[in-house]
Amino acid sequence: MDMHRREVLKAGGGATLYTLLAAAGFLKPGDALAQAWNKGAFEAKTLDEVVKALGGAAPAQSKDIAFVQTPDIAENGAVVPIGVSSSVPKTESIAILVEKNPNALAAVFDLPAGTEPTVSTRVKMGQSSNIHALVRADGKFYVATKEVKVTLGGCGG
Repeated sequence: MDMHRREVLKAGGGATLYTLLAAAGFLKPGDALAQAWNKGAFEAKTLDEVVKALGGAAPAQSKDIAFVQTPDIAENGAVVPIGVSSSVPKTESIAILVEKNPNALAAVFDLPAGTEPTVSTRVKMGQSSNIHALVRADGKFYVATKEVKVTLGGCGG
């Protein structure tokens, strides 16, 4: 089967499904579009700038935030696994920041009510650095920090 034909069939099938769901009232036209991203937060260079861009004040240190699946030493800075779990009541979002990267904010996860507040991802680190887990819960910000040493460069190293 021609590869171009397969791509057309896949795209057509997705568009048809979306149209049917919208017609049935399951989706509103804006629901399928990505939420606007916070450009200021992702361009911030420090923890304090990120918190300010996300609409908060100085975060409080918390022992209720744990790093899971996060190594003390990363063999390759290009792919560093980071996992964060929060025991802070009413956790609304979890953000991961890499202190010495050109842009500190690596990821933000908004968590719907009732969701287990545990996230994991992989980030790129150019050098050994502190990783900050920033948790927004009940309108307040909390932070925990862990140092990760990188043996091979990831961001241009």
